[in-house]
Amino acid sequence: MKMLTPGATIGILGGGQLGRMTALAAARLGYRCHIFTPEQNAPAAQVAAATTVADYTDHAALAAFARSVDVVTYEFENIPAESVAQLARLVPVRPKPEVLAICQDRLREKDFLNSIGVATARFREVTDTAALARAVRELGHPCVLKTAQLGYDGKGQVVIRPDTDLDEAWRAMGAARGIVESFVDFALEISVIVARGLDGTKAAYVPVENQHRNHILDQTIAPARIPPEVAMKAEAVAAHVAQELDLVGVLAVEMFVDRDNAVLVNELAPRPHNSGHWTIDACLTSQFEQLVRAICGLPLGSPERHSDAVMKNLIGDDVAQWAEILKDPGAKLHLYGKREARPGRKMGHVTRLSPRKS
Repeated sequence: MKMLTPGATIGILGGGQLGRMTALAAARLGYRCHIFTPEQNAPAAQVAAATTVADYTDHAALAAFARSVDVVTYEFENIPAESVAQLARLVPVRPKPEVLAICQDRLREKDFLNSIGVATARFREVTDTAALARAVRELGHPCVLKTAQLGYDGKGQVVIRPDTDLDEAWRAMGAARGIVESFVDFALEISVIVARGLDGTKAAYVPVENQHRNHILDQTIAPARIPPEVAMKAEAVAAHVAQELDLVGVLAVEMFVDRDNAVLVNELAPRPHNSGHWTIDACLTSQFEQLVRAICGLPLGSPERHSDAVMKNLIGDDVAQWAEILKDPGAKLHLYGKREARPGRKMGHVTRLSPRKS
């Protein structure tokens, strides 16, 4: 196992806020970051040592990027698999391309989870309205139609109810291939972020409770308000998934807890996650530092928290509250450097801590 020493360069595919916070964590450990993004003045580029602005399918730009870095990671999943595979032939990519291929396709993801004994909602693949009608008959109402790829924050998703016009639902979903999932009557949504190093060591953060508004994460409560045995089960599931993926990096495992305290996995994200932002201020090691440690072959840090926390996203015009937030001595404000506030756009977040009693 080769450890990358401080001074090495980490390549990050994607220029958003997750890449920005990863680059900040890397800089504290003495690493440089090179961002690859099609976006001018991307949030991550503002804090990185170097940036390549090019399309993800620009093979010449990808080859030059690979020559300039010592390891590559990614901050979101919607990157062409062929491009990641090209990079992996030239430089280590962590998590490996096979992990990305599973997690960027909901059908592959569900099949993988079920194959390793992890429970999910029942689901069916659909490729046209006839298949959609069959799936709805089999799964019942309500159910949820989603794109197999590229959807996030509620995009490409349609709830199917008894009075839903299936032709309209198919058009609204907007893809040639989708997945229909049975509806889960959940008590709450939780997530666990787990890290796994090059040597196979794992470290999981406490399960957190996620509350959404308009399909976008609104706030995260750490720890989740669930019984200890449910928390232990959720952490065990996340660790099992990371092991079976042969992950090197961090993985967010989003789950439903149903009315009987059963845990069902909803989605996987093989990179830092919005529901882990609280770890920057409340834990000994943030999810972003943990990613840097994992992909560079360093020992993982402790995921222990010194405080409980509530992380609130600043979405769209919420960011205008920044001056008032700074007046609160208990608030930790993080802004992402985005110029324009648009509806549904994550502009920053604020974390409020409650120190744990010893």
